[in-house]
Amino acid sequence: MRAAPPLRRFLPVIAALLLAWLACDARAADEAAIQRGENVFNAADCVGCHTDVKGGGKRLSGGRPLATPFGTFFSPNITPDKETGIGAWSLADFERALRHGVSPEGFYYFPAFPYPSFTKLHDEDVADLYTYLMAQPPVAQRNKPHQVGLPFRWRFLQAGWRLLFFDEGRFQPVAGKDVEWNRGAYLVEAAAHCGECHTPRNLLGGLKTSRFLSGDPNGPDGQKVPNITSDPGSGIGKWSVDDIVELLKSGQTPDFDFVGGGMGEVVNGTKLLSDADRRAIAVFIKSVPPISTPKPPPGEGKKTS
Repeated sequence: MRAAPPLRRFLPVIAALLLAWLACDARAADEAAIQRGENVFNAADCVGCHTDVKGGGKRLSGGRPLATPFGTFFSPNITPDKETGIGAWSLADFERALRHGVSPEGFYYFPAFPYPSFTKLHDEDVADLYTYLMAQPPVAQRNKPHQVGLPFRWRFLQAGWRLLFFDEGRFQPVAGKDVEWNRGAYLVEAAAHCGECHTPRNLLGGLKTSRFLSGDPNGPDGQKVPNITSDPGSGIGKWSVDDIVELLKSGQTPDFDFVGGGMGEVVNGTKLLSDADRRAIAVFIKSVPPISTPKPPPGEGKKTS
């Protein structure tokens, strides 16, 4: 009777099979993270801000101008190019930028980058968004310098601005509110950063948080950003939850108009969200207390953000 071969003869085969299984499992985990990160990416409309479509720029390579009362800011390259993009960034670098508004080199970002909202992102969403961005094609394109006059271009002044207007910290669910409402609050306040455009700012560029989502007559690129509180006269109080869902899905308003400008770009992202996420956003927005604001003249403010 022949003796059974020693187990050690099969160890290389077993090791190879184990490594193959682990590699497949890792690829599956990466794919799942990429898909989740894409959802965060769409909610945040990263492509809209970081692609200079009018200038013929490549996707996510930056260079898109954003005109503000303080000057013109240009979005950076967020492709994984190691020289001109964020390809050399670690997850910790990425998290520090999103949550704390600080670059890997240690300088403060200007709040044209909405880190005051992104600070509320969940840990897993930051990690998944990083995984998604690192899986995109790299583009070699250097960032354009901002066109901001003195004294606003002095970055050290951001230390004072942050003390006044930056409340760092992750999103905390509100007790007594259901899962859908809290999901909508998280998307509106953190990932989609709706308040960054739909909330008016003071002379120093800080958000007037007491007038959350009441619109901004001096919005980005000179656009008049509408009031989206539940005020029935100057806001969207007459809209239903389904009306808001439809706008986020198709860009169509209840009066059969279509949004354009900045909001049109936002819809390019929100139309890719799940039905549940769009509805959660709508449920939360419908719950925002009404704030009355002057209505623009007829025809003014249409097709804006």
